[in-house]
Amino acid sequence: MAEYTVTPWEVSGKIDYEKLVKEFGTKPLTDSLVKRIEKQAGKSHLFLRRKIFFSHRDLDLVLDGFDKGQKFALYTGRGPSGHTHIGHLVPWLFTKYLQDAFNVELYFQLTDDEKFFVKDLTPEQTRDFAYENALDIIACGFDPKKTHIFLDTEYAKTLYGIASRVARKTTFSTARAVFGFSNETNLGLIFFPALQAAPCFLPSVLKGKNIPVLIPAAIDQDPYWRGIAREAAPKLGYPKPAQIHNTFLPGLGEGGKMSASDPRTAIYTTDDEKAVDKKVGNAFTGGQPNVAMQREKGGNPDICPVMHYFHFLFEEDDKKVEEQIQLCRSGKLLCGEHKKMLAEKVNAFLKKHRQKREKAKKQIEKFMLRD
Repeated sequence: MAEYTVTPWEVSGKIDYEKLVKEFGTKPLTDSLVKRIEKQAGKSHLFLRRKIFFSHRDLDLVLDGFDKGQKFALYTGRGPSGHTHIGHLVPWLFTKYLQDAFNVELYFQLTDDEKFFVKDLTPEQTRDFAYENALDIIACGFDPKKTHIFLDTEYAKTLYGIASRVARKTTFSTARAVFGFSNETNLGLIFFPALQAAPCFLPSVLKGKNIPVLIPAAIDQDPYWRGIAREAAPKLGYPKPAQIHNTFLPGLGEGGKMSASDPRTAIYTTDDEKAVDKKVGNAFTGGQPNVAMQREKGGNPDICPVMHYFHFLFEEDDKKVEEQIQLCRSGKLLCGEHKKMLAEKVNAFLKKHRQKREKAKKQIEKFMLRD
């Protein structure tokens, strides 16, 4: 039995990211590539410094082209099967950083069709979730003049034309090898990879010239582009899409990524302070059974979601994160104290996010891409 599973529809177990890079055939994100991004941005980003983004495909080629005057477009997405949790924000916030750094357009796909194919949800429910999720996307601060959000079912006139060309160049045996499709797989899901590949070529179609695309996303989505889009691109005369991958924000339980399917261990952007306090207060930690043992033996920050949250999102200062780690190991920082610190940070972050989310309700049409 595999120690972990990483597919577009399931992520579980303790993930060995170095091993995953080899399995997926990606490349580690090198310090030299990080410095090139930071130089263009004029500032660092904690997701780069702390290796939250750790892997890529052809990022170097995209940056080489940009240096020669070839602008690229950004593409990322969300499968709307529920409310947005803070783990979803990781690639979006980094995408915002890239948009600002390179002054490029972003195409954001909401795959309401996919979630209808794989979840026990109606088309109406996935559509409603898509528009709810769109508010969180806008709240991240994207430029409305350079950001285009679309639902697959509502932008189908344009997307289907591209997807049909991808599908024509992709055999079922290829799709089956990439995704493990069987005779029991519904036909919608079998065709869907062509739709997720379509935005890789959408900027080229809309602009009437070839435009490279860079995809910031969690690495579980890699098979769509590795096995389908990148194989179809040269056959269609388009550049292969490049990617930059992030690790997964863990849930508040013991092991595993944050998942919308487990609301006890996921913090949603719609959670109020009371809900956040309760979830963080009940979080698994790397601490000892009681205060005396914690003082004597110290805790284990390596397995502690509370520490991971500071590392991922909630402490910009690298020195302060390292200080927390040392205090935890020494037993000077108790788990209850650390949880209180995190809850305060999360609630402060979500308070601002909810304000931006509320304003987004009046701005949403500025971002929507329509046929």
